Amino acid sequence: PSVVAFAKNGEVLVGEVAKRQAVTNVDRTIRSVKRHMGTDWKIEIDGKGFNPQQMSAFILQKLKRDAESYLGEKVADAVITVPAYFNDSERQATKEAGEIAGLNVLRIVNEPTAAALAYGLDKDDQTILV
Repeated sequence: PSVVAFAKNGEVLVGEVAKRQAVTNVDRTIRSVKRHMGTDWKIEIDGKGFNPQQMSAFILQKLKRDAESYLGEKVADAVITVPAYFNDSERQATKEAGEIAGLNVLRIVNEPTAAALAYGLDKDDQTILV
């Protein structure tokens, strides 16, 4: 899940770990940051301000670490998906999040397009509805 939490000891928690402690750490747990992409939304934790790009970067950094662990090699480049309804500022904010996470963002792709591409990777020529 796209959940980021700041533990009392300063550790940044992402995903399931962040979700599990959300009930006991409500004020320091952020969900659904995607809704704030491309806006001037900010949250302050321990006197430090975080914008949507920084919050999304924590999630992308975890995904990067997980991919590197699974693949056994460094990941530098990424293609990031966004909802089809994202406008230019939301797409730019998403690209910035990837860069903050240490990724070279090759392309931003609509989620339905990515789903169609993934579906068709092992299929013969045919017509599909997306």
